[in-house]
Amino acid sequence: MIAQRALLFSFICASCALCSTARQFSRDSQHRPVIANLQDSLTDEVHTESKKAKREVALSAGYDADAGSPPADTPDDSDDSLATAEGSELPTCLLCVCLTGSVYCEEVVPDMTAVPPLPKETAYLYARYNKIKKIKAKDFADVVTLKRIDLTGNIISEIEDGAFLKLTLLEELTLAENNLVKLPMLPAKLRSFNANHNQLRTSGVKANIFQKLTQLTYLYLANNELEAVPPLPESLRTVHLQNNNIAAVSDETFCKGNNTYYIRPNINEIRMEGNPVILGKYPNSFTCLSSLPIGQYS
Repeated sequence: MIAQRALLFSFICASCALCSTARQFSRDSQHRPVIANLQDSLTDEVHTESKKAKREVALSAGYDADAGSPPADTPDDSDDSLATAEGSELPTCLLCVCLTGSVYCEEVVPDMTAVPPLPKETAYLYARYNKIKKIKAKDFADVVTLKRIDLTGNIISEIEDGAFLKLTLLEELTLAENNLVKLPMLPAKLRSFNANHNQLRTSGVKANIFQKLTQLTYLYLANNELEAVPPLPESLRTVHLQNNNIAAVSDETFCKGNNTYYIRPNINEIRMEGNPVILGKYPNSFTCLSSLPIGQYS
């Protein structure tokens, strides 16, 4: 009898244990998908953030990480695409921002001390406020597609002869806020030239440098050390010569002294304030102009 009771008791305990295990398994089965889904969600979120961060870094470096290729304006030639700026091991489009036809290299860190190799077919270069010291003849020799160059705010003190002469499409050249004491010859199709805030003297500006530019419309030479007005082309509309050392003008400076019928129709703004010249002493110097120069008259 006792053996029968013991056997019955063991059977009941085993049944309870089995039921408990079944219930636990059921609860685990119900929660496991939720936990798995939560883990998958967290994994996806981390992956997405990581991918986003990588993409932002890639875009700042000038290429699309998803596309796995450089932007359309990056040259296909591997030698050109890996060309490096002087004193740096980084490709141009990692130092700069390269968009289709345009290169922006402004306030580059570490300091940019020379013009970087440019992608082929670059049309617009903005390399302002860097530490570029010299423009070499080879800097733009292979980029004949350039239409605009802006080198404002560097420390350029020398430009080699012929540095710009191959740029037959160049229309705008800005060399303002540098240390230039003389100018190189300029390309024929130039329409705007800005060399404000340099150290230019008349001896450093060739006599015919601007007269040959038959399409030059805007000329900015303010805040230099010029002692005289350089010969100007007929195409000019605006010329800024303020804050130089110009002490006199003549009947030939803006007009033609031997031709009282000569009219200069295009030019409409001449600024000469801040020079020692007293313009009122030279009344015959402005008879061909539609408006008098801005400056000191008495």
